Amino acid sequence: MLTVFNRKEVAATYDMAEQSRVRRILAENHIDYRVKVINRKSPSAFSDTRARTGTFGEKPELFYEYFIYVHKRDAEEAQFVLRKP
Repeated sequence: MLTVFNRKEVAATYDMAEQSRVRRILAENHIDYRVKVINRKSPSAFSDTRARTGTFGEKPELFYEYFIYVHKRDAEEAQFVLRKP
């Protein structure tokens, strides 16, 4: 089981295709992982900047950031398989 105390970040990206690739590779290698998604347009659970500022001129591909975590004991193997061509 992954918790905040025993996990390590192996990838961070704004690209949905890249996070999908990372997840596929980890799954193919039987490495347990968790994905954390942060909506950069909502800086906290209690505020929504979009309603006040709109999105004109902003890049929609940067609205979501994806963090992929694995267990600390699997981190080295995960980094190895992610680097393979």
